[in-house]
Amino acid sequence: MNNYSPEELASFRKVFEEAITSLLPMTLTISNRLQIAQNILSCAATGERDESELRVTALANVKGPQQI
Repeated sequence: MNNYSPEELASFRKVFEEAITSLLPMTLTISNRLQIAQNILSCAATGERDESELRVTALANVKGPQQI
């Protein structure tokens, strides 16, 4: 189990919220939200902390169109 600092958790939350806002309303499903969270935490577990890298990974495997 990974232990994250408050700063890291704040960064992950920011990335999550940015990923959510990039989705079209019709794709804001619970499944997609869970996928985004899982993607962020899986990437972070490898040691990645760069927000831009986490953001790219966050949207991997998300179903449906995304806003530009």
